[in-house]
Amino acid sequence: MSRIGRQPITIPAGVKVTIDKGTVKVEGPKGQKLQVDYHPNMLVELDTAKNVINVKRPDDERLNRALHGLTRTLVANMVEGVTTGFRKVLKVEGIGYQARMDGKDTVVLSVGFANAIRLSPPEGVTVEVAKDSVTITVSGADKQKVGQFASEIRASRKPEPYKGKGIRYETEVVRRKEGKSFASGG
Repeated sequence: MSRIGRQPITIPAGVKVTIDKGTVKVEGPKGQKLQVDYHPNMLVELDTAKNVINVKRPDDERLNRALHGLTRTLVANMVEGVTTGFRKVLKVEGIGYQARMDGKDTVVLSVGFANAIRLSPPEGVTVEVAKDSVTITVSGADKQKVGQFASEIRASRKPEPYKGKGIRYETEVVRRKEGKSFASGG
């Protein structure tokens, strides 16, 4: 059995879960709504007595084993997203590199190109740029959308290994390379 798939998902207070014809809908206390369509082989059950969600699989076929843990993780991420949400923090490093907000919904990145890069987050994702213009916080209820938009920001100027300039995740460690060495040859 999948160790992840076997674990029940506890439903916190204020969260409303609906399971209907292959779709799980989760509504949070702040009004966020998320839904996911799961594979028809999986059986997702809502146990209202214990206030948990259980994901079960019909047999031990390879596809069903893979889907078991995946389905449970997707539903658990939705429950966590509507209660606490997800955050990704990025740092902009380099002389003259900066980020700023243009209005409420557009991030403008000045990262060494002739033109500034303008990125708009998808619906349900909020972006904040700190006063120092080098810290970008991407947050939202949908883990996939938050991660995807943070990845798009990072991809606009990946950190380079010689000077470390570019956009990186807060906890990311960039392996540095040594530059050219000019030895006096004889």
